Amino acid sequence: MVLDLMLIALAITLYPLPLMAFALVVSTARGVWKGLVFILAWLACLVAVIAVVLAVTDGQPPPPRSPPGLAGLAAKLAIGVGLVFYGLHRRRLMRAGAAPAGAAAGKDRPEVRDGPSGGAPGGTPGEGAGEAAGDRGEGSFWASAGLAVLVQPWGMVAAGATTVLEANTSQPATFVALFGFCLLASASLLAAELYIVFAPEVARARLLRLRGWLKEHAQQAIVVLCLVLGLWLTAKSLFQLTG
Repeated sequence: MVLDLMLIALAITLYPLPLMAFALVVSTARGVWKGLVFILAWLACLVAVIAVVLAVTDGQPPPPRSPPGLAGLAAKLAIGVGLVFYGLHRRRLMRAGAAPAGAAAGKDRPEVRDGPSGGAPGGTPGEGAGEAAGDRGEGSFWASAGLAVLVQPWGMVAAGATTVLEANTSQPATFVALFGFCLLASASLLAAELYIVFAPEVARARLLRLRGWLKEHAQQAIVVLCLVLGLWLTAKSLFQLTG
C-alpha cells in the first residue's frame, strides 16, 4: 500500500495544471493568502477522500478474496486502464495539434491558439478561468479555493482512494503513510508557497516564468504521468486479481 500511495502522490505533485493555476493565484493581490487558501482547499479534498474511505472500511482492509476486496481491485484496475487511455488520448491530441501548426507555419499563417486560454489542447475550464482572473488581478479567496478543487487531478486521487482501502488504522505506520501521501501530493504547492513568503517579488516572477515553461510542456508531462501510473496500477491490479 505504501509504495502505491507514494507513487500516486508523486504523480499528483508533478501534475502540471495545479502548479500553473497556483502561479496565477499567487501573482494577484494578496497572493500569499490566496495561495494559502488554495493549498488548504487542496489538502481538504485529499483528507476528505481519505476520511470517506476509512469511514466505509471502518479502518480495516477487506479480506483479500472477499467481494469488497475484489471490488476494490477491480476499481483500481479500471482507473489504471482509464489513465492509460487518457494518456494515449492526450498523446493523439498533441500529435494532431502539432501537424496543423507545422503546416500553418510553412504557409506563414498567424499562430493558432489551440486551447481555451491559448495553451495546449484540452486545457481545463479552471485553467482558463484562473488565467483570466490573474490577468485582471482579481479573484477572491473563495475563487482560489474553488480553483484548487477544480484543478485537482481527480483520476489520480481516485486511484489513491482505492489504495487507501487497504489501510489498517490499528497500525500507527498507516497514519504516517497517509500523512506522507498528503504531504508529498502537495509538495510542489507547499514549496512554491514558502518561496513566495520568503522572497515574494523574485518568487512571483520565477513562478510566472515556470508557468510559461509548463504551458509549453504540459501535454508531454500529462501523457508520461498518466501512462506510467496507469500501467503500474493496471499491472499490479491484474497480478493481484489473478494471483
